[in-house]
Amino acid sequence: MDAKIGFVGLGRMGANMARRLKDCGFAIAAVYDLNQETAVSLAEELGAVASPTLAGVTALSDVVITVVTDDAAMRAIFGGLGDSLLCGAQGRTFINCATVSPAVHLEVEASAEKAGAYAIEGCMASSITQAREGSLYLMVGGRKAVFESVKAILEKLSTSVRYVGQAGEAAKLKALVNMVMNINTAGLAEGLGLASALGLDLSMVREVFSQTGAASRVLETDGEDMQSRDHACFFSAAHAAKDSAIALQLGEAAGLQLPLATATKAQFQRMVDAGLGELDKSGIAELTFRERFPSK
Repeated sequence: MDAKIGFVGLGRMGANMARRLKDCGFAIAAVYDLNQETAVSLAEELGAVASPTLAGVTALSDVVITVVTDDAAMRAIFGGLGDSLLCGAQGRTFINCATVSPAVHLEVEASAEKAGAYAIEGCMASSITQAREGSLYLMVGGRKAVFESVKAILEKLSTSVRYVGQAGEAAKLKALVNMVMNINTAGLAEGLGLASALGLDLSMVREVFSQTGAASRVLETDGEDMQSRDHACFFSAAHAAKDSAIALQLGEAAGLQLPLATATKAQFQRMVDAGLGELDKSGIAELTFRERFPSK
């Protein structure tokens, strides 16, 4: 537990992962977020430095955990010009937890190694509560020796750490996880929307679903929220649209047609276009219940 840890990206996941590691006895040395007020508030809570620069996080940390939004954000924090996590990065290790394209993880690994540093991907298949409790499911990609060097940290964040393979491999798997999850979410929303239109009792429908082939993890996590219209955000519709797009890119590169993933991505994109992108993914039910959303 001697490693000094930095965090970049202090949203719902990053902030709670930092809190978890602090509770486990790790020193959180520095935090950074584009929203400086957020960084200052968390730094005060954890006894860390709210670094105004990315390079400052690297200077104060042995291991830096990043949880940013997308490919562009990842490329920006590891950029070759101006402020960057790779400034003075020799000997540092970066654990990158965002859901981004596999190619970006490969780029970051190569850039880190050029700077004398190390980078792995720690893709998360869980949400905010699990981040705080240390019960994430983590899929790790990158050099095995680097994984082993930070395994003790990852184990405090998770109940299961799965080493998948070289850089990019965990990101591929995470894209598939989210693709299937998103399809299940859209399918459940259509099923409950049709049940509502048919005048069926939705609580009864959900109970029957749970005992039949319609059962799913999404039914457990999102079914009641779809019924009650409680879309407090744990995984946003905007992220669902982004992650479905990553899977579709992988499918295109493999020469496959993915009609269900394509339709699902279009539904989540419809939410984004309607200004509903920051609702939880369960909010896709707002598009499938006849009385909730205009048909045109």
